Order: sequence, then C-alpha cells, then structure tokens
Amino acid sequence: MITVRGSAPVADVIASLTRDVADFPLPGIQFKDLTPLFANRAAMSAVIDALADVASGADLVAGIESRGSLVAAAIAARLGTGVLSIRKSGKLPPPVLSEDYDMEYGSDTLEIPADSLELRGRSVVLVDDVLATGGTIGAASRLLRRAGATVTAAAVVVELTALGGREAIAPLPVHSLCQF
Repeated sequence: MITVRGSAPVADVIASLTRDVADFPLPGIQFKDLTPLFANRAAMSAVIDALADVASGADLVAGIESRGSLVAAAIAARLGTGVLSIRKSGKLPPPVLSEDYDMEYGSDTLEIPADSLELRGRSVVLVDDVLATGGTIGAASRLLRRAGATVTAAAVVVELTALGGREAIAPLPVHSLCQF
C-alpha cells in the first residue's frame, strides 16, 4: 500500500481531494475534478511515485490530453524517459494519425504526429487521469499500436468501475490508484 508521507494510503488521499461536479460537461454526468489533488504537493508527488512504478522500464510515457498529459510529463521526468502527449483533433500540425472514439457523453478524435516520431518497437505506458468507459484509452492504445508501438499498460489516477472501462480495453492491463 502506498501512503502519502507515511500517513494515509494514496487511494484515500485521492478520494479526499477529488471534487464531484454535477451535470458537467452535460446534464447527468458526474465529473471527477482532480484539480485539488494536482495542486497538493504531497499528494501529487505520491501519485507520480505510484504511477512511475507502473511505467518503470517503458521507453516512453504517453499521456492523453489534457490532464493525462500533465501526469505523464511528471512521470517521464521522474523516470528520465520521453513523453508523448496524445492530443484532441485540430491541436497538432499535419500530418497526423487520427483515431475516433466514443465516450459516455459524445464522441471525439485523438491524434499524434504521423511523421516526427519513431514509435515502431517502443514500449509505451499510456497515462490518463480517469478511466470511465474506456473509449479514450482504447482509442489512444489503437493509435499507438497503429504507429508501431507496444502499449504495455494503462495507468490512471481514478477508475470509475461502474462504467466498465477496464473490460472495454481488455486485455490491456490497467493500474488505477483509486476506484469509485
């Protein structure tokens, strides 16, 4: 069990610093806001330590825009690896590789550069803040595999177990620090 500076388990700290926002971004959605967690130095450090253990040994840490990219960059800095930010459509200059996906409140597209990265044969750990239905992580994983990478695991801060994301992206191993 990972603790924050020898006190509470990291899952308890994450839960205590996660703010629920009703009806965001659409009516009926209960958004998990991790901003208070990210702003807490000790808690953020514990989260990065725990997720860095998952990514240890990977060639690259890939984070999904936007909060996943924040976490992935911190993990990569801790491990001394490279980081790749997987962006939403229209944020990168062409050419790009794209992957469409569905989520609990709509659909979207993820992109990575098509020609400026050499991903073939590289092991990648995929990082995001929240695993809900698995649509975003599934699309990111497919995108990375199309580029030639081997996605070894998904690492998330929070998993919303009732939405079935883990099952949707199986057999990709999922490591979550806190489950709701």
